[in-house]
Amino acid sequence: MTMAFVVEWATATWEVFLQAGPWLFFGFLAAGVIHALVPVGQVTRHLGKPGLGGVIKAALVGAPLPLCSCSVIPVASSIRRQGASRGATASFLISTPETGVDSIAISYALLGPFMAVVRPIAALATAVFAGWLIDRSDRSGNDSAQRVSPSQASPKPCCHHCSSEASVDAGERVGLFGRAGVAVRYGFVEMFADLAHWLVLGFVLAGLVSAVVPPGSLERYIGSGWTAMLIMLAIGMPMYVCATSSTPIAAALIAKGLSPGAALVFLLVGPATNMTTMVIVGRQLGRRSLAIYIASIAVVAILFGLGTDALLSSAPVAQAAVVHHSHHESGLAGWPFAIVLLLFIINGLRLRVGKWSAARRPRPPVAVSLPLASQRAD
Repeated sequence: MTMAFVVEWATATWEVFLQAGPWLFFGFLAAGVIHALVPVGQVTRHLGKPGLGGVIKAALVGAPLPLCSCSVIPVASSIRRQGASRGATASFLISTPETGVDSIAISYALLGPFMAVVRPIAALATAVFAGWLIDRSDRSGNDSAQRVSPSQASPKPCCHHCSSEASVDAGERVGLFGRAGVAVRYGFVEMFADLAHWLVLGFVLAGLVSAVVPPGSLERYIGSGWTAMLIMLAIGMPMYVCATSSTPIAAALIAKGLSPGAALVFLLVGPATNMTTMVIVGRQLGRRSLAIYIASIAVVAILFGLGTDALLSSAPVAQAAVVHHSHHESGLAGWPFAIVLLLFIINGLRLRVGKWSAARRPRPPVAVSLPLASQRAD
């Protein structure tokens, strides 16, 4: 690895970060505002009704929420315990990590307005379709919620804030300035503690693709249509990426010749199919529901991918706009936001390392007091 290559890699990574900076800043701010105004406790209380209406409502409510693939798990477990059907729970599990205000913002910055609109629509369609099929497949006709303890609801949390719903609902007990503080802290401290390492990984990989892959090579070797879709499906299924960090990777792949439809498949599949979510779906909703869950995500993602390529091929202006955004042209306006976001990322990494170190630190032995001999004789 030569110094010239390292410089090119770093430059490409910074270019992506510069272009995404302003949109990421306002996306995380909006996520914090939503968190402060719509506590998770209110969400769980309004998603307990079974049927197609509950599936659609779960998809619509989950789409804008600033929850990643890990932090959505305890919330979905909570609505399941409160009476939500299997379909509504699955719908919430799909729409919430696949899209959100932060991922829509960065999609607009790196992929253009067309993809920023198609991506959340595809996420909602996937969630509703999977939830509807899961409810239809329930042969018992009596889908009662499983009463499980919080310790059984999910494995050890992988997020900074996903193990406690009390902190999420804290905004209910404070005034306007308190809510503003909750919004800022959640959007720029807690979310970065959860996502900073994924954001770094996403931007670094996007820069690596830009530096290594020759222009047009993906179009020449992978092609488009079914072949590209299936390849992206195979890559995205086992790979853990959040909706925000997957966007710069998709933009870099499009810039090197991957079709926007194949990139959309990657954007839809990756955030919703990590192993932790699969375990929870299988445990709480059943193996049949898990099979439907995976198949629905794959089928709808490919259908939307094919539809996206078909629409863009018939509208060269829209296709040119997507490719133009994916080449990461940035100006001086992105520098202040990029520097501020870089500081937030560094702080998030610091918090993440501190939490990891605290978890690995051996706990002191618990002192056990034994009764005295005279007390035992009594």
